Amino acid sequence: MEKLSNLIPADSLNLVNYSGTDLIDRLGKDIISNVVLSVLCGDNIRNLTEGLTQRRILLMNASLFVTYLKALSSYKNLSQNLSEIVTSEVRGKLSPEKKRYLLWFLGLTGKSVQNVIREKTQFERYISNLNKNLSEISTDIEEQYGGLEITATNEGIDYLLQWPDLLRCMLAIGAQTLTIRGSEKSMYGKLFEKFVLGSTLTILGFDYISRDNSRNTNIFWLSERLDKRESDATALLKPGAGIRFDIGFIGAGNTEVSLDKVSRFERVMERNGYKSNTITIILIDKIGDGSRIETMAKAIGGYIIQMSGTYWVHELAQTIKKAFPFYKNPLLSMSKEQSLEYLRKEMSNIDLSQFLTAPFDSVQIAAEPEAPYNSPD
Repeated sequence: MEKLSNLIPADSLNLVNYSGTDLIDRLGKDIISNVVLSVLCGDNIRNLTEGLTQRRILLMNASLFVTYLKALSSYKNLSQNLSEIVTSEVRGKLSPEKKRYLLWFLGLTGKSVQNVIREKTQFERYISNLNKNLSEISTDIEEQYGGLEITATNEGIDYLLQWPDLLRCMLAIGAQTLTIRGSEKSMYGKLFEKFVLGSTLTILGFDYISRDNSRNTNIFWLSERLDKRESDATALLKPGAGIRFDIGFIGAGNTEVSLDKVSRFERVMERNGYKSNTITIILIDKIGDGSRIETMAKAIGGYIIQMSGTYWVHELAQTIKKAFPFYKNPLLSMSKEQSLEYLRKEMSNIDLSQFLTAPFDSVQIAAEPEAPYNSPD
């Protein structure tokens, strides 16, 4: 009898877990660059990436359903025995991708594994309750909606599905969808924060460097988040004049969260023997009605730029000029409309992959990276 894990389509396993570089390779640099350009022109990152999320969800949902169909040919009474089949396999040696995949058949995401079944006894109790609930729910549904039989044909083979089978698939697809939606939100946020910051600062005339580079003029580096007081990006116009940037694609109601973080940034930066006074610029999607963030930002000597504005990059250049009168950039002599064409031209010359520096690129953007599953003994 073939293992259930071996019935999973190989292509779908590649979608369970991947890195930032993998994303660029799969979608293509042009698509990613166009998304970044759209953000620089005021579009919402969530709207831009929703299509990508839907594609991953539906591809994974389809593969899960096909896996279940194939399993119908390999196991008797699959809907009744699926919990035990999955339990047996996840206790063995499996790749993290296959293990996550199989756990969806139990209605589990990475977080729920950690929160609901931390110990072997809890796992067994969960399985027992799951089987009981599914049996009772199946009976209730049949009483309410009547019996159901569906014939599905895949690769010339007919499969018969009844309510217990459909409920198993629905439960798994629900868990899978929740997992992917959660990971995609985090993934695109982290990934495009780097792309947008890196591209914006490059267009504003700063050169991207590693932190150990000895240059001190018109440079920037991205955060490695080794210290809570570290900004998302730091730019140095010259020794003595620096800017700390914080970016967040966060909802209008949560902008104070960003301000709380930047209020902890150190105002004086030391680099290559020079001390630089820094200002803070906060890039957020949109300021909500009644938000106190603008008033609070002024209190710490900071500036707020809303990325929902069509010309926010042009506004950012003007803000830097206001803080540092010696700052020069072609955007400063352009109209707002002219600035959009300049952004398009400059974006075509930027290699986004350079911003995927360690440690970010080494972090796997997985279904639930923060909550890996530990098999019960």
